[in-house]
Amino acid sequence: MRTRMRRLPAALFAVTLVGSLFSLPEASFARANPFGSPAFQDDAQSAAAAKLNKSRFKDVKVSVSDGIATLTGTVSLYEYKQDAENRVNKAKGVSAVRNQIEVAGPNVPDSELKAKLSESLAYDRVGYGNVFNALTLRVENGVVTVGGHARTYVDKDSALALVSTYPGVKDVIDEIEVDPVSIMDDQTRLAVARAVYGYPTLNKYAIDPAKPIRISVQNGHVELYGVVDSQADKDVAGLRANGVPGVFSVKNYIEVAGQPAEKSAGQAQR
Repeated sequence: MRTRMRRLPAALFAVTLVGSLFSLPEASFARANPFGSPAFQDDAQSAAAAKLNKSRFKDVKVSVSDGIATLTGTVSLYEYKQDAENRVNKAKGVSAVRNQIEVAGPNVPDSELKAKLSESLAYDRVGYGNVFNALTLRVENGVVTVGGHARTYVDKDSALALVSTYPGVKDVIDEIEVDPVSIMDDQTRLAVARAVYGYPTLNKYAIDPAKPIRISVQNGHVELYGVVDSQADKDVAGLRANGVPGVFSVKNYIEVAGQPAEKSAGQAQR
């Protein structure tokens, strides 16, 4: 009897506590969840709209619900679409951004867009070791996929920025791999470049900075890219790279002008 009498007050307390929670006014829960309060929504909405107070965003609208900002409308360049998202993401009261902006701008045929972007990327970062960048491009309905290898994150960001600012680009997909940071790999890059470009029949590919034999190194493994005039030049480049001390393997993806590109290039193992 004593035990039962002691537990009864505790049970009554639990029932009373649950009942009191259900009887609390909705305002109490609004204070506990400020994202749902009208005042908070209005403040976040105003803050997000202020971030888009630029002429390039004149056709962009933003709405905020539960801390999530939704962007709609159009811009003329893909760069502006990303800029709008970055700006609104920093607005007070915004925890996430749903970017539904469409890139209006001109409609450029995929083949033309790819050719122009390829040319622009070929000269990007000239003078900053761009021979060690080997980027690829795919274009489908204005959506540009940038892949391949970049030596540094600066090189990668530069390439993506260039593509993002080009008229006709509707979206950008980043598939670029940044090669590992390694003193040994840096030494190997230079050694392979000297071995390749120092050969008499190959030094002509160093004349045009947009048309070099490109060299990517990942933990001692070398990949060669670019376009050469003959099969002999391609083979010699692979042999020269393979002869560099410290190189574990060479994958030769160099293409020969006038010949169809190979899906998988020959590989010379050390």
